Amino acid sequence: MTIVEIAVLLVAVAFVVLVGCLVPVLMQVQKTVAESEQLLSKLNAEVPGLVAELRSMSQNLNDVTNQARDGIGHAAVLLHAVGEVGESVQQVHNVVRGSGGTLLNNVASMVAGFKAATHVVRERMKHEGGTHNGG
Repeated sequence: MTIVEIAVLLVAVAFVVLVGCLVPVLMQVQKTVAESEQLLSKLNAEVPGLVAELRSMSQNLNDVTNQARDGIGHAAVLLHAVGEVGESVQQVHNVVRGSGGTLLNNVASMVAGFKAATHVVRERMKHEGGTHNGG
């Protein structure tokens, strides 16, 4: 055998080994391609429905958001009115408390004045020796 024949034999063996290794890989690639085709056909069938559902859900979410925004606006108006009522009640309370204190002070002053006047009249009656009827 010459060197050329040995080289040809080595190339032939290498080719056989290469083909032997590539056959299982090519078979796996064929299975993968077939599964990919099935997946793509399922996606083509299901994706439009999912997109329609997502659009519907997005629209519902937008509607709920708008309703919540309107509700918050109404609640803000209501809370503002309640705050104003609270302020009015506080003002009335302050007036009543202030008036009540003034009324109580007036009554206490009148009682103190009445006591002082009776005390003065009693003292004069003691010093002058009795009551007089203007004479």
